[in-house]
Amino acid sequence: MNNQDAGKYQVNSTMAGLMVGLLIAAFDYSIMSTTMPNIINSLHGIEFYVWPFSAYMLTSTISIIIFGKMSDIYGRKSILITGIIIFIITSIMCGFSENMMELIIFRGLQGIGGGILISLPFVMVGEIYSPIERAKYMGILGSVFGIADVLGPILGGLITDTLGWRYVFFINIPLGIIALILIYYSIPNFNQDSVKKVIDYRGIILFTLALSSMFFGLTFAGQLTEHPPELIVGLTLMSLIMFIVFVLVENKADEPIIPLHLFKSSIFNVSSIESFLASAIMFSGIIYIPLFAQGVLGMNAVNSGLSMIPMLLSLTISSVVTGQIISKTGKYKNLVIVEFLITILGVVLLASMDEYVPYYMLIIYSTILGIGSGMAYNIFNVAVQNAFSIAEIGIVTASMRFFRNIGTIVIVPVFGFIMNYSLNATTSLNTTQTLIVSIQNIFYLTLILAFLGLIMALFLKETRLKESISDKTDDNLKYDKAI
Repeated sequence: MNNQDAGKYQVNSTMAGLMVGLLIAAFDYSIMSTTMPNIINSLHGIEFYVWPFSAYMLTSTISIIIFGKMSDIYGRKSILITGIIIFIITSIMCGFSENMMELIIFRGLQGIGGGILISLPFVMVGEIYSPIERAKYMGILGSVFGIADVLGPILGGLITDTLGWRYVFFINIPLGIIALILIYYSIPNFNQDSVKKVIDYRGIILFTLALSSMFFGLTFAGQLTEHPPELIVGLTLMSLIMFIVFVLVENKADEPIIPLHLFKSSIFNVSSIESFLASAIMFSGIIYIPLFAQGVLGMNAVNSGLSMIPMLLSLTISSVVTGQIISKTGKYKNLVIVEFLITILGVVLLASMDEYVPYYMLIIYSTILGIGSGMAYNIFNVAVQNAFSIAEIGIVTASMRFFRNIGTIVIVPVFGFIMNYSLNATTSLNTTQTLIVSIQNIFYLTLILAFLGLIMALFLKETRLKESISDKTDDNLKYDKAI
């Protein structure tokens, strides 16, 4: 094997390891949707239906930031391997759950590993490859989410119907072992000797309390009839106080889990807001297009799920193509503008739908939204990685994933509130018309978010993507030297 072939093999094996590690976590987001009804039938406790999702989302969002910073201190490879081990062990625990409370607890623990797996592959691509190459490989990684979104519900139903719901968790064992082997043997371990080996325990505790309070407050706010307003207000106030104290503590910490100087960068600030908005916009389609298909067009659950495949495939393809374009041109700002223009078009078309819209037009409209949403997977990771040193690439990359998750956490209860309010306010219409108006109101809010994203794109500073890692910092090795 010559040097060129060896280098190609190393790139392929590295990407394979990262993609498998990311895939098992990405599947977990989508595969549970078709499995939960069977889990409820087995373990009972339908009143806790959303909590296995909620517990996982909360802990994974928290761990994204905490372990992103920990990887800056102890190296990406060791933290990623730890995340896979946690995910495997907790998957086994979930599979052996005897009641809903056990499943909720184990899902919360599983989210710790999931948060590591969902963010560190993007960090490692940023560390291994030069800035000009990153977008290409970011696009390949981003395509994993589209694959998982398409295949997850199908595999979830197939595994549940043939083997039982517990094997939805047990399937993570062989996949996790494959990821472990690939990552252990194919990926170098970069250590940042300049980073202090100090753990910000106070910051971790305050950050966890602040985010947990906000999460539960927003979740309960979406269910006003089930929870007293005093509880929601109390959680909101606690979250606000904890965030204020967190900022004060982080400002004096030796190695804060979120260095506050990051927010002095306009690229970081704009990219964080854009990541938040892009995630919120994408989930408006993922959640409410199937509802429109079933509730308005009268499609069954299977066909409404199939109608989402073109959107998810377009999301996957646009993620890869966007990465290739950035790698070829070294520029990203115009792509952000194009992204939100395409997104605005898709949302306008979706908001115009009524009961007479043809089925194929629903697919076309959702596909346009998918193209815009897929473009957002790469751009902001590339922008912030290029704006900071390799020593901080872990936390800045994890922050982009964190703000995407926050976009989901914040906007889903808001969508739910709009849906419930619209349904109650349009009682003079028939059921179908009421549902149409409610979904249209959600897309009107989404349209506002998309326009806000377009405006913010104008403020995104573009810096030249470097040809090599050493262009950014002289003390970092290139991938081939690390190997």
